[in-house]
Amino acid sequence: MNTYLLKLLVLCVAIGVVFCQAPGRKQQAARRPTSTTKRPTTEVEDTTDECPEPNGYFADAYQCDKYYECIDGTITEKLCPDGMVFNDYSPMQEKCDLPFNIDCSQRPDYQVPQPSLHCPRKNGYFAHEDNHICDKFYYCVDGKFNMISCPDGLVYNEKTGICTWPDEAKKKGCSSEDVFKFTCPKTTMSEAQQHPRYADPEDCQFFYVCINGEVPRRNGCKMGQVFNDATKTCDWPRNVPECAEWYKGILTDQQLADLENPKPKNRTRGEDYKTRNGARLRPIEVE
Repeated sequence: MNTYLLKLLVLCVAIGVVFCQAPGRKQQAARRPTSTTKRPTTEVEDTTDECPEPNGYFADAYQCDKYYECIDGTITEKLCPDGMVFNDYSPMQEKCDLPFNIDCSQRPDYQVPQPSLHCPRKNGYFAHEDNHICDKFYYCVDGKFNMISCPDGLVYNEKTGICTWPDEAKKKGCSSEDVFKFTCPKTTMSEAQQHPRYADPEDCQFFYVCINGEVPRRNGCKMGQVFNDATKTCDWPRNVPECAEWYKGILTDQQLADLENPKPKNRTRGEDYKTRNGARLRPIEVE
């Protein structure tokens, strides 16, 4: 082999070595995937044998509920309880959290679900199986469920794990119109900006607020009052002819009168405070 070819070969080898050097590792302990297909797993497979730091807890780069414990450079693979995901806010904290609190979009894989009655996974909050039941959901702990009901007018929000207004939950079959069976009347733009109110046609105590004139939200007056559609405020039944008898059989006339005209609080006799040996005492109430 002549000198020219030998020099060319050496140069090619040198260039190849430079371009094959691996980039720096991020603060994650990433398993080495054998396939581009995303798939759940509960087995220890294709794991890294390197710790980003000698000590700490580090998220897996592909699976949101998998993480690694590093002690003096020795790495151990771990899994969160089924339904929980690893919270990587601090490498010094070992914490599994609810998925609502963690962004798993960059680590979309999960372990194989371990379902039980009403619980798609062993732990977490889950919507009712019937898509038309909007205000009930399940709280699961270790595969055992409790059913929870939202306050009146709210529905379970699968994105946040809490009860919210139907228009915020955006769940199919659970829109404001589906839940309330009420559609906001068409109105002018200026009126719509005022979020107009409308009486509930079936319940004198309640009314609807139409957000921007389009999305209904159900609100209510306090006990003893009804919605006055003429004034668009809560009022006493005697001022709303169509609702004058609404509380009949629920509250007595005396109870309604007491709610409308509450008795004043007991007054104190003499000075607001009596003193004894220079110390202030509680006020003396009139019997």
